[in-house]
Amino acid sequence: MTPKTKKLISLDKKYLWHPFTQMKEWEESTPLVIERGKGNYLIDTDGRRYLDGVSSLWVTVHGHRKKEIDSAIKKQLNKIAHTTLLGLGSTPSIELAERLVAVAPRGLDKVFYSDNGSTAVEIALKMAFQYWEQTNKKNRKRKFAAFTGAYHGDTFGSMSVGEIDIFVKKYRPLLFDTFRAPYPYCYRCPVGKEKKDCKTACLEVFENILKDRHEEIAGCVIEPLFEGAAGMIASPPGFLKAVRRLTRKYDVLLIADEVATGFGRTGSMFACDSEGVVPDFLCLAKGLTGGYMPLAATLTTEKVYRAFLGSYDEYKSFFHGHTYTGNPLGCAAAIANLEIFRKENVLERLKGKVALFKTLLEKFESLDHAGEVRHTGLVAGVELVADKNTKEPYPPAQRLGHRVCMEARKYGLIIRPLGDTVVIMPPLSIKETELKKIVNITYDCVKRITL
Repeated sequence: MTPKTKKLISLDKKYLWHPFTQMKEWEESTPLVIERGKGNYLIDTDGRRYLDGVSSLWVTVHGHRKKEIDSAIKKQLNKIAHTTLLGLGSTPSIELAERLVAVAPRGLDKVFYSDNGSTAVEIALKMAFQYWEQTNKKNRKRKFAAFTGAYHGDTFGSMSVGEIDIFVKKYRPLLFDTFRAPYPYCYRCPVGKEKKDCKTACLEVFENILKDRHEEIAGCVIEPLFEGAAGMIASPPGFLKAVRRLTRKYDVLLIADEVATGFGRTGSMFACDSEGVVPDFLCLAKGLTGGYMPLAATLTTEKVYRAFLGSYDEYKSFFHGHTYTGNPLGCAAAIANLEIFRKENVLERLKGKVALFKTLLEKFESLDHAGEVRHTGLVAGVELVADKNTKEPYPPAQRLGHRVCMEARKYGLIIRPLGDTVVIMPPLSIKETELKKIVNITYDCVKRITL
């Protein structure tokens, strides 16, 4: 370890408080300090290279130091770094909005900017609530429906529609109540069915909630195709489309949280595209700028937008925003990101990688402690279990997922666990040779740690 690295680690422990981190454990560890990135690799302060197996937490789409995005930000810096959207327009925010509408599911014609996934969802919740307040005086639709295992962010609204106890339990007294339907975690069925015998049991519960309470429910929030923080829980084909059908049937607005699933992560530009679903709100962040800048967008329909129009003294405006809404640097990066998708035909070229990934993951099935391998697009989760036959989980104190990920660092790979589910989600720019290396290292580490 170089003197520079030692000094940085010392300063980090003295001054920084890290997210989602037990700081007592951090203070006793020897953390990596990342200094640079190139392509699909991260490079630490000692010059060691690591494959970025988690896309720097979902955000890196085309790799690090992508010249087109670097250039777009530099070009924008030569014009202006920031200007407010409160009472003013800005060139890059307008151009990006046009491009987002062009690639989004048809009918999502209005773009509202924010800075991260939590606020993108928070905005959709507030818009849905206010929409009904201003259009439906007969029924007070003031509640929301969501799904078990959901994670939608860390603001109070997004936590209220989320469920994972480790994230929200301590804040329960501050949160609003939500109607909760079972998400189809088929490996551990929430309604006690066997996968081979189950048809639409989860959907039946969901429909019963809507049937009984739709006059109260303003909107339903869903992570389409898979729930990320819950452990990469992939829904069966057709589930998302059925949820959309039921929300339409019972006049409930659908909020698709594509913060994690958007921008090619599932194999299509957006997860909703794979089942031909058009939600009432589409929440975007993470990969929006290709991993360069904090920027988010909430897209909605003309119908929702028009409910907020009126004379000044009606106060129908959407009173929400923040200082950096539509930041020009972030918008410039996002425009470059979308242009790369077009010029490099990213989604078409992704098909071969997705097929290879699926084949490579099959080897985990031979491991005694790999309970289930879940895969969607270029994302996978390997759930580790103490007993494969009974699906008995490991005691949390053993931290098997964490130990596997720490072991992988020894072999030049950065991955992260979700509990005892080891997650692989490399940049879309990953090369096939690098993808093989990621899977092989993960496999070897799982095998070694679970012996």
